[in-house]
Amino acid sequence: MKANLFMQKTMASVIGAALLLAMSGQAAAQQEDPQRQQQKAEKKQQRQAKKQEQQAPQQQEQPAKKQEKQQPQQRQAQPQQQQAQQQQAKKQERQAQQRQAQPQQEQQQQAQRQQQQPDQQAQQAARAQKEQARQEAQRQQQVQQEQQAAKNQQQQPQERQAAQQRLEQQRQNQQQQEQQRAAQQQLEQQRQNQIQNQQRQQQQEQQRAAQQQIEQQRRQQQEQIQRFASQQRWSQQRALQEQQIQQQRLSQYSQQREQLQRLEWQRRSLLERQRRVAQLRYQQRYLDNLRQDQLRLQSWQYSYAPPQYRYYRGGRYYQANRYSADMLRQAVRNGYEEGVRAGLSDREDRWRSNYQDSYGYQDASYGYNGYYVGLSDYRYYFREGFRRGYEDGYYGRSRYGSNSNGAFNILTGVLQTILNLQNL
Repeated sequence: MKANLFMQKTMASVIGAALLLAMSGQAAAQQEDPQRQQQKAEKKQQRQAKKQEQQAPQQQEQPAKKQEKQQPQQRQAQPQQQQAQQQQAKKQERQAQQRQAQPQQEQQQQAQRQQQQPDQQAQQAARAQKEQARQEAQRQQQVQQEQQAAKNQQQQPQERQAAQQRLEQQRQNQQQQEQQRAAQQQLEQQRQNQIQNQQRQQQQEQQRAAQQQIEQQRRQQQEQIQRFASQQRWSQQRALQEQQIQQQRLSQYSQQREQLQRLEWQRRSLLERQRRVAQLRYQQRYLDNLRQDQLRLQSWQYSYAPPQYRYYRGGRYYQANRYSADMLRQAVRNGYEEGVRAGLSDREDRWRSNYQDSYGYQDASYGYNGYYVGLSDYRYYFREGFRRGYEDGYYGRSRYGSNSNGAFNILTGVLQTILNLQNL
C-alpha cells in the first residue's frame, strides 16, 4: 500500500512539472508572436510603398498619352473627367489616411496584446493551481477510498454475520406471516361456514314458519267453517226460538186486546158522564187506528237478523237486531204523537193534566206487530214518548218535539236519550 502511494505521488509531481514547462513555453511563444507579426506588417507596408512609387510615374504618363490622343473627346467630356479626377483624388486621400492610420492601429493592437499577456499568464497560473488542487483532491479521495476499503475488509465478517441474522430474521418473519395468513384463512373459512350454517338455519326457520303459517291458515279455515256451521245451527235454533217467542207474544197480545175492549166500554161511559167530548173523540180515533193496525198485522212476515245493539231497562241489558231497534224507535215516535193529541184533547176539555188517565197511555200497543220485541218493552218506550208528547200538547209548547202541518215528531236527540242503543 505504501509503495503504491509513493508511486502515485511521484507520478503526480512529474505530471505537474511537465504541465508547468508546457505553460511557460506557451507564454514565451505568445510573447514572441506579437514581435514577429509586427515585423511582418512593417515589411508588407514597405513593399506596398515601393509598388506605389513605381506605379506613380506610369500612372502619370498614361493619362498624358491618353490626353494627347483624346484631346477632342476630353474637351467634350472635360466636366466628367474633372469629376472623376476629383473622386480619384478623394480616394487617394482616403488611402493615404488609411496608410497613415495602419501603423497607429498596429501599435494599439500590440499595446493590447502586451496588456493581455500578463492576464493570460495569470490565468494559466490559476489553471495550474486548480489542476494541482484537483489532483491533490483526487489523491485525498484515493486515500479515503483505500482507508474505507480497509475498514470494509475489517467489517466484512461482521456484516456477513449481520446479513445472515437479517436473512434469518426475514425467514422467521415470512414463516410468521405465512402462519398468520393460514390462521386468517382458517378463520375466514370458519366465518363462511358459520354464515352458511346461519343461512341454512334461517332458511329452515323460514320454511318452518311458512309451514306453520299454512297450518294456521288451515286451522283458521277449519275454525271458520266450523264457526259458520255453528252460527248457522245457532241461527236456526234462534229462529225457532224467536218463532216460538213470537207465537207466545201474539197469544199474549190477543188476550190483552180482549181485556182492553172491555175497558173501552167502561171508559166511554165514564167520558160521556164527565162530558169530555174532545177526549172521547181522541179515544175513538185511537181505537180506529188500532183496528187498522190489526188488519196490517195479518199480512206481516217475520225476518230473522242477528243482534247488533243492546239497551238497558229495568236493571239489565237486552239485545236487539236492526228490526228490534226500528220497532223500539217507532214505539217512542208513536207514543209521542198520541201523547200530543191526548194532551190537546184534555186542554180543549179544560180538564186537569193527567196523562196516565188517557186510554192511549193505558193501552200503549198502537203500532206493535208482535215480533222482534216483547209487548212490555214496546209499552215501556211507547209510554216514555207519550208522557213527553202529552206535556207538549197540554201546555202548548215544543220542548220534546215539533209540529209540521199536523204531524207531530219527537226530536232525534230526545229519541236517542230515551233508547240509548249501544253497538255490540
